Amino acid sequence: MKLTVWTYEGPPHVGAMRVATAMKGLHYVLHAPQGDTYADLLFTMIERRDHRPPVSYTTFQARDLGADTAHLFRDALQAAHARFQPEAIIVGASCTAELIQDDPGGLAESLGLPIPVIPLDLPSYQRKENFGADETFHAICRALARPMARTDRPSCNLLGPTALGFRHRDDVAEVAGLLEDMGIAVNLIAPLGARPSDIARMGAAHFNVMLYPETAESACRWAERALGQPYTRTIPIGAGATRDFLAEVARLSGLPVRADESRLRLPWWSSSVDSTYLTGKRVFIFGDATHALAAARIARDEIGFEVVGLGAYNREYARPLRAAAAAMGLEALVTDDYLEVEAAIAALQPELILGTQMERHIGKRLGIPCAVISAPVHVQDFPARTSPQMGFEGANVIFDTWVHPLVMGLEEHLLTMFREDFEFADAAGPSHHGALAPETVAAPAPSAPAAQAGPGTVIWLDEAETELRKVPFFVRGKARRNTEAFAAERGVAAISVETLYEAKAHYAR
Repeated sequence: MKLTVWTYEGPPHVGAMRVATAMKGLHYVLHAPQGDTYADLLFTMIERRDHRPPVSYTTFQARDLGADTAHLFRDALQAAHARFQPEAIIVGASCTAELIQDDPGGLAESLGLPIPVIPLDLPSYQRKENFGADETFHAICRALARPMARTDRPSCNLLGPTALGFRHRDDVAEVAGLLEDMGIAVNLIAPLGARPSDIARMGAAHFNVMLYPETAESACRWAERALGQPYTRTIPIGAGATRDFLAEVARLSGLPVRADESRLRLPWWSSSVDSTYLTGKRVFIFGDATHALAAARIARDEIGFEVVGLGAYNREYARPLRAAAAAMGLEALVTDDYLEVEAAIAALQPELILGTQMERHIGKRLGIPCAVISAPVHVQDFPARTSPQMGFEGANVIFDTWVHPLVMGLEEHLLTMFREDFEFADAAGPSHHGALAPETVAAPAPSAPAAQAGPGTVIWLDEAETELRKVPFFVRGKARRNTEAFAAERGVAAISVETLYEAKAHYAR
């Protein structure tokens, strides 16, 4: 077992909980010890939902393990049915309860409840959260959906959005609007907002739109076989991908593409005079595979960044990720170890990180700006405003989000121009606190002579340290690291002003 302070994905029963919490009229009875009820906090505190997840726990304790815990599960299931009166129930075990092998599915079947009871088979020690969500939604569709007559009007199902998903709520609204513009009705949105009775009419749609492969691909593949519904493969994140998505929808529906691009600003803004400062910025991308792949395309083709690193934490999509990275001349980083990700970022020294909440923390430690593009995320990435990632409005949101952490060219120019001004000194107080005089900046301590440096040690001479202080604060750490790396590669033990500017010229090429 490997101990860690951060995981990109939780255990699979958390994925099942994301599906249950997204739906209405569905209840999840989870065979779990007392401590596993922490998962409620993910939804009420991070996503700021106004109600608890529809989950009942058996909450067995250590003293129960010496006796029969099966009756605890049966009692919890009967109590949940009587209290909540759901349309359907899903049952399963947490990673801890899996060890005692009580078989929740078999126990539930023996009770003969008058509603569908869907057992979940989620191997907690082999798979993780996204698999849990994908398999749970697949099991629900398989149990409830049946072939039926198609709607008279061309229609589709939007599949994949869950609770605790990154901007899923807003993505659904944006994509539904694009489809409505083409004359395509949305038959069902699931799991988000759907009831089990809604899932039962899933087969009425002409095709399915797979919004998030991590949580809907199994259901889409099953529906293609069992219900005769083809599904879209293109994820509409970015201007180019949205156009490709609409073209794919047109082929499936037989309707012409109708797209209002008048509100799309990303292409012009990314090529405008004020934004040419963005061209060639070196970016490192990491997240779930769907968002990482989309971000790489947008960064390279639509904003003009240079992608220097590409990776994902969900190994199920390693193959397409590696193919995309190879096409960019990169080697994909497929890992769920955040320390490996941090080491890769530190080695590459990008100018911008596009990642998860973990990469935001890594960026803070390394002094590199970061924009969040993927779950896992924290509370600030569930905004009250509408902020999609998909569609044309999503492209606008992405441009704003990614550019915000970077200092625009004019601002950098002004800070450099006035770097000798006392008001721009590091120790100057905030300008709106006029009564506070800036503190005196202590002179840097004298550097040791180069001859006294140990083997492989690089030291800074006084003049170089003074010159480094003139570099704007937001890139000073990077300038220091680049210069030290430049000096070490050339066997320079003492960094002078000349070395500093040679390194600057080297990395500017």
